[in-house]
Amino acid sequence: MAKLLPYFQAPHLVSSINRGTLSFSLSKPIPFRFSSSSSFLQCRFDFALSPAPASRRCLSVRAFEDSASDTKRLDREEADAANEVPMNSEGGRTRDEDYPSGEFEFEKFGPWRSFLVKLKMLVAFPWERVRKGSVLTMKLRGQISDQLKSRFSSGLSLPQICENFVKAAYDPRISGIYLQIEALNCGWGKVEELRRHILNFKKSGKFIVAYIPTCQEKEYYLACACEEIYAPPSAYVSLFGLTVQASFLRGIFDKIGIEPQVERIGKYKSAGDQLARRNMSEENCEMLKTLLDNIYDNWLDKISSIKGKKKEDIESFINEGVYQIERLKEDGWITNIQYEDEILSMLNERLGLPKDKKVPMVDYRKYSKVRQSTIGLSGGGDQIAVIRAGGSISRVKSPLSAPSSGIIGEQFIEKIRSVRESKKFKAAIIRIDSPGGDALASDLMWREIRLLAASKPVVASMADVAASGGYYMAMAAGTIVAENLTLTGSIGVVTGKFNLGKLYEKIGFNKEIISRGRFAELLAAEQRPFRTDEAELFAKSAQNAYKQFRDKAAFSRSMTVDEMEKIAQGRVWTGKLAASHGLVDAIGGFSRAVAIAKQKANIPQDSKVNLVELSRSSPTLLEVVSGVGSTIIGVEGTVKELLQDLALSEGVQARMEGIMLQRMEGFAYGNSVFGLIKDYLSSL
Repeated sequence: MAKLLPYFQAPHLVSSINRGTLSFSLSKPIPFRFSSSSSFLQCRFDFALSPAPASRRCLSVRAFEDSASDTKRLDREEADAANEVPMNSEGGRTRDEDYPSGEFEFEKFGPWRSFLVKLKMLVAFPWERVRKGSVLTMKLRGQISDQLKSRFSSGLSLPQICENFVKAAYDPRISGIYLQIEALNCGWGKVEELRRHILNFKKSGKFIVAYIPTCQEKEYYLACACEEIYAPPSAYVSLFGLTVQASFLRGIFDKIGIEPQVERIGKYKSAGDQLARRNMSEENCEMLKTLLDNIYDNWLDKISSIKGKKKEDIESFINEGVYQIERLKEDGWITNIQYEDEILSMLNERLGLPKDKKVPMVDYRKYSKVRQSTIGLSGGGDQIAVIRAGGSISRVKSPLSAPSSGIIGEQFIEKIRSVRESKKFKAAIIRIDSPGGDALASDLMWREIRLLAASKPVVASMADVAASGGYYMAMAAGTIVAENLTLTGSIGVVTGKFNLGKLYEKIGFNKEIISRGRFAELLAAEQRPFRTDEAELFAKSAQNAYKQFRDKAAFSRSMTVDEMEKIAQGRVWTGKLAASHGLVDAIGGFSRAVAIAKQKANIPQDSKVNLVELSRSSPTLLEVVSGVGSTIIGVEGTVKELLQDLALSEGVQARMEGIMLQRMEGFAYGNSVFGLIKDYLSSL
């Protein structure tokens, strides 16, 4: 039994589109109780299905303070430090269309500049040399990180992929791009960014070809932006539509004698539902349907637009249950059915090469080493700092933390302060791809970002998800930019614990506690339910934590508390819906965030800027070893992630948890326990 119990720490045994989760803490001697780290509170949207911290903490005194005094302190101390909320000439909040678009415009190099680029290429480093007429090949599959990768790191990096698109558009040595797109394990925000860069590359007049051996909705959504789409005769095609799933554990708990005692603040905060309910609540169902409809409608609109078909015809085609690759060709969804060698032969002919010659190729990893300056794309004099914040939020670095493992509050704050103290940076962009995490860390980072925004323009750019703690960070910026399908919001709190009394009786276990202080046993006594006064304190502390989060969100977005209350309550929004409710200022990707930062810093839009990546780090020995190890055995990364999540962490959790959109969101933040099981079974 002792071996089974730790697996119940993972509240993520369910897959829901917004489960705003309960986190577990280990209590001795039985490692079984959940709380959100130190103060058993959760305002959490965990887009990642990952085990919650398993450490036991004492209550946070701050969690029981009256939020009214905290709100007054905000008005008094931070009003002067905060950036002005974006306003237009009429005194209202700046509208999306009032911001610069940041749209890519391809400008062909003149003779002199082309000559200088050729000179640079002659003296380039050996690893930057590419044969003339080469085709850039990139395999897009699996997880795509929003962080910069070192040369020793495995996996794909979104900023490096996007940079490769831009470099290839201007590089005279590159004739075109060959994309192999397979099962993607990222959210729709990153897919939108990639799709935008494909469309931008096409402005150069060079060809871009997609090859899709496996094809689901997300992969096709990306491939259809290319000029041509090819697939092998045996391609796996499953354009069946999108689904949302939610699982519930209450029935299992009842059978084994576990009683979840859950306090949920925010009617859409569904974290406790997976433990305390047997089915989906009406509010959660309403939210999930809205999110799913928003994503599905966007998919239909974009596909119908680029294919020149009616939206109704696209939906009718999907509802037929398409699995035959021949149907895709007949109806014009793909260009042709060909094997990869046939595609390469076609490219060989297109480039005018003899049949006995192979198409010169340069892959993603090698081309990522080519500097922008080598191609004549170096920036100007003005510098804009870029600070990337991806993954779960923790306040301090755990001894088991791997390099680039989430957002470490202390390290992030150091970067923010360095930008604030430096005179060379004209503005800053905070790039966020986080479901949240430690609420204390989120609040401390929020404060530092606001102080930075008092001295220079700060723009928050959202990737796949910036919810709960992730949104907490974003709302400190002067302007927030999100993709249409970014998942954000989730301003809510859930808290609770397990009553294991009946389970202990079944297994013959007994626990006795000697305590001093009226509420000393609040979290220690998992062998009994809450007393009436304990339950009341528990509820008040959760309500107070929610008010602090909500009131700061209202303050940051220049709304009244009542206005924020209507759109908070733990509800998750897509970027498009969030913009309509005032949680987001503009819709777009990283390039639009740069354009807005230039506007706020009074830098002309046609002037080049130097983007300084402060999150770039040199590889450590551990990273080199782990990178090699991950190619040897798949379980290595999963074990490391699980150990890290079980390490000690402090603070209330502000994390969005729980969305799984099958054939839609993938397992970008996969459950470590499930990962271990999967890796073990696949090795048999």
